[in-house]
Amino acid sequence: MAEITVKGLNFHYQHLGKGRGDERLVVFLHGLVMDNLSSWYFTVANPVAQQAEVLLYDLRGHGKSDRPKGGYTVAEQIDDLIALLDALGLSDRPLELVGNSFGGLLATAFTLRHPERVRGLTLIDAQVHDEAWAEEMRSSLGLEGDDLKEAIATNFQHWIGRHSERKRNRLAKNAAELVYETSLVRDLGASPAPLTSEIANIQAPVRALYGENSDVRVRGEELAAMLKSCELTLHAGCTHSVLWEETTVVREAILAWTTRGLEEVREG
Repeated sequence: MAEITVKGLNFHYQHLGKGRGDERLVVFLHGLVMDNLSSWYFTVANPVAQQAEVLLYDLRGHGKSDRPKGGYTVAEQIDDLIALLDALGLSDRPLELVGNSFGGLLATAFTLRHPERVRGLTLIDAQVHDEAWAEEMRSSLGLEGDDLKEAIATNFQHWIGRHSERKRNRLAKNAAELVYETSLVRDLGASPAPLTSEIANIQAPVRALYGENSDVRVRGEELAAMLKSCELTLHAGCTHSVLWEETTVVREAILAWTTRGLEEVREG
């Protein structure tokens, strides 16, 4: 297990691959509360690492990273990624950001702040940071007891190795500690939504994949329509868990997008 201390916190990360053609770095960002870097490690990260350099890490409060009491605004979590890249000597690398759910929102927010650092985005059923998002976070993250367990069982039934009752209970315990013992919900609610004009000004090309039956599909389609360059695919019969419901198809799409142009670089 690799750990590094930045901003006074220990972050768990995995740095894979060596790159085979250019300096791009593919950074994988996972979702909120019940997620961690393993969702990427066991699906997409290793195949991509055969072609390009890869970084994946547990967001603050998640997985094996430290869980501080505060610091969970979108802006502060962007700061975490910047500090992590700096500490690993990767701050000069052109980034391919790949985000699932909240990770997609974070990838978009990073691009808005540092457009010069991002060469491309891949959004997997990404949450969209609009004016309604903060209240939705307060509602969805305000679950307790059996409701919280049921949300985990429903939303993460496709996770590898997480079907047992024991593991679901452990995940519920970790989720409850993050939600109720930190400022996560309050901090996310206090994070201001970007302006539509700012999103429309994103220059980086975007590949977006959403579940046909996802509860964020409509807003994902609206986001795609705002972007200057976005290729959107809807996956029939899939929900917000499209990464697990269509793992092979999603993996191939991410692999193709994040490594686009490498053959031309190698041949040149």
